[in-house]
Amino acid sequence: MEPQVGSILEGKVTTITKFGAFVALEGGRSGLVHISEIANTFVNDVHDFLQEGQAVKVLVLATENGKINLSIKKALPPQERPAPRGPRPMGVRPAAAGTAAPRPAQQPRSFSRGPQQPLPPSGDQSFEDKLKQFLTSSEGKMADLNRSIDGKRGGRRRR
Repeated sequence: MEPQVGSILEGKVTTITKFGAFVALEGGRSGLVHISEIANTFVNDVHDFLQEGQAVKVLVLATENGKINLSIKKALPPQERPAPRGPRPMGVRPAAAGTAAPRPAQQPRSFSRGPQQPLPPSGDQSFEDKLKQFLTSSEGKMADLNRSIDGKRGGRRRR
């Protein structure tokens, strides 16, 4: 008799392979639990989760051509899933268990130096000054590079 799809059965792990585990079911039948159906987390090695001879509960996913596809993770009771990691509004943080409501959004910080603030003393440069220096240097290098490439392509300078 074929096991019914969607039913939860008891079985014993008979063989562990790199792609899953074979489980012996009642009635002399056996099925395969694919590595992706063993746990709700990433499974690199089946031996980390199962051992031969271990009793497990499995859910019958499908039966085709005498082969039975099984799942251990779907036979487990539903657990609380983590919150989706999609984009959130700025300033809103997911609430952890037992915490208050999310804090209101704060005003964005301004990192500009202002109109005429003096440079830091003793040669220390602020980030903005270093960035300005880098951009100037980079623009000069890019101009030199473009000039040399135009010369190799046969381009000519404008007067």
